[in-house]
Amino acid sequence: MANANGAQLKEKVSGIISTAKKYWSVPPKGNYVPYKEVATLGVAGLGFNWTLTLASAIGLDGANFIVGACIGLRPFHLSIMLIVANIIGIPIALFRGWYFDNHHMKGGKFIPFLIRSAFPLVFLSTIMVWLPFENWNYITKAIVVEVFYLALQFFLCFYNEGFAYLQQIITPNAQERATVMSISQIIYSLAPSISGFLIPTIAGLTWGLNNITTYRIIFPIISVIGLVLNTIFFRKVKERLILPKKKVEYVSLLDAVREVAKNKYFWIINVASWIGFLEGAYGVTLGWSFVYSQNGDKAAWLGTANTVIGNAALWAMLLAPLAIKKFGKRNLLIMCNLMNVILFIFLSFSYKNLIILCAIMFFNGFVNTFGNIYLPNINADMRDYHQWKTGVRIDGLFAPLALIGTVLSFFTGLIVPYIYEKCGVKTDYNVLYDDAIRNHLFQVLIICSIFGAILNLIPYLFYDLTEGKHQGYVNVLKVRAMFEDYGEDLLDDDELIDAMEIINTARELDGQEKLAVDKSKLKAARRMPKRNPEDKERRKQAIHEARAEIKAVKERNSKLECMPIVMEELNKFSTVRYQKQLEEAKLTFANGELYYYEDANQIMKAAKALPKSTKEEKEIRSDAIALARIKRESAKLIEKYGIENIMVPDDAVKEEIQNREEKSVLETIKKKNDLKKYVKAESVYHRATKPYNNARNLLIQSENYTHLAEIESLYEKVKAERAVTEQSKEPVMA
Repeated sequence: MANANGAQLKEKVSGIISTAKKYWSVPPKGNYVPYKEVATLGVAGLGFNWTLTLASAIGLDGANFIVGACIGLRPFHLSIMLIVANIIGIPIALFRGWYFDNHHMKGGKFIPFLIRSAFPLVFLSTIMVWLPFENWNYITKAIVVEVFYLALQFFLCFYNEGFAYLQQIITPNAQERATVMSISQIIYSLAPSISGFLIPTIAGLTWGLNNITTYRIIFPIISVIGLVLNTIFFRKVKERLILPKKKVEYVSLLDAVREVAKNKYFWIINVASWIGFLEGAYGVTLGWSFVYSQNGDKAAWLGTANTVIGNAALWAMLLAPLAIKKFGKRNLLIMCNLMNVILFIFLSFSYKNLIILCAIMFFNGFVNTFGNIYLPNINADMRDYHQWKTGVRIDGLFAPLALIGTVLSFFTGLIVPYIYEKCGVKTDYNVLYDDAIRNHLFQVLIICSIFGAILNLIPYLFYDLTEGKHQGYVNVLKVRAMFEDYGEDLLDDDELIDAMEIINTARELDGQEKLAVDKSKLKAARRMPKRNPEDKERRKQAIHEARAEIKAVKERNSKLECMPIVMEELNKFSTVRYQKQLEEAKLTFANGELYYYEDANQIMKAAKALPKSTKEEKEIRSDAIALARIKRESAKLIEKYGIENIMVPDDAVKEEIQNREEKSVLETIKKKNDLKKYVKAESVYHRATKPYNNARNLLIQSENYTHLAEIESLYEKVKAERAVTEQSKEPVMA
């Protein structure tokens, strides 16, 4: 028996190694990311985390060792400084979102920011901790800390958001994205585990965590190691946005905000986080229980408890892709939130027992770690949906409306500290040694967490972006890109085959019904005898075949859910809505690139007066209002600047300004001002010509869609050529 088990284990390990070798450089069929790149993303993530070792340790928080214990700033003053920094950060966040979506650099949309932001973070944070704060007065220290914090946050937000967005666009396949994120997180989660062990250990043997010397020596060394890994490995990761190959068009901040405001999934995701902020209130129960209960006798065991509890994350990351595949992201989120509610209820009457407390925290950590996988994937799905709905890909420009959460946090962030004070915890935390005060506080915090978890759950009951729908939207993006690239003579064979297979499958399944999943064969196979090796083999084969049938039915049903979206796209120009759009587009295009819509206000009134009784009428009215809005904005710009003063952008001019050498301060200032003027003029041009450009794009798209028969012929030709090539590669039998 032992030999048989050993042989099976050896066979499984051999299979894993064989699969890894096979797909190390080439991804499996239907996927996009080879295993080598998954590993590369994981190592790049190690570099990402270690690069932030010092920069992320600098915070405007009374509990922060650097600015609090080492530099000596008061907690209340730090709170005021944080509010000031957040207010200053609002326009910077707007700029960041706009810059992400309008300044694609060589190397990708986000990867260049990860490479270019890393060095300033390490450099600025190292310079800051080496400043002679001990020789300065209080006001000087506060001003310097605020200035450096703002500078660090400028680069830190580009860096953090760049990494988050990169993971969301590493593949357009939602299930593959979950797997990639799960495996890469297992690798790069080692970074905080290693540094979290090394830094306190080395600090404990040398200067201590409340001594500035630790942050001048130990932290920068790890940050520099991270910087090296970051610079090397992020260059080897690819972004995979589904976009036409021609130059990406300008995205207006105001237009993006208006469209995001109509995205129901954006509101569901963000409202859930805004109203569920109390869910984390329970977090202090573990640390404070060890430090303050039983007169602090168990404080030394807190590190061990954290290590054991932290191990729960590994198992959740391993299981997350399977759980998403079985239940779906939305259902998994709801299950995890319900599980948290149950755990918090258990915690409310068992937190006094340290062993039970640790067990609950272990399961809570296990449940919450699933969110590290499904939440970024839900956000990625929402962005793909937005691109399908609006025709424009944005990532950073979701930030302006998300700033509502930043403003709300100015108030909601005070609620938990207010609870601390009302329960007796003010400046002297030693009152927590009193069991009555501590237990009363814990009970209130746990009730808040239950309430927060329920509130966080409610918006997702209205989330209906299923995996099937999302795949349909992604398929449509591929089809649109194929038509546009064909029109621009930029279509490659792989893109052609991928999109045409989507179209052919949609046609094949059009009008068909879903099949019921029949598990009777699987149940019968499991009841088959297994008395001898032959019986076991027959049973195993029967189970395998039954599972394959079930899988085939599920895959077909999933395709049936997404394929109507593709058919709707192919037939859209025959609908009343798009016929109306084309009529307006022809008139707008005929007016020319820069046309003064002096009657823009009347156009808007007429659009708002359109009927809105049916879904189709609402869509036509919404289209008319959107067109009237951009015509009105164009008219205002032409009134302000004059047609003759609106400059046509020239990339050569912009490049000349950017590459201009500065030999003096005056030349530096002139270069900066010239670039600022150019960017402003470019923005004015894009907004003034938007009615014309939108009309032209729609007319071109409708024309491209009429060439489907030609594209089909090209597809058959490419397929035949590939078949001949593959046949020539087959070995000739002797």
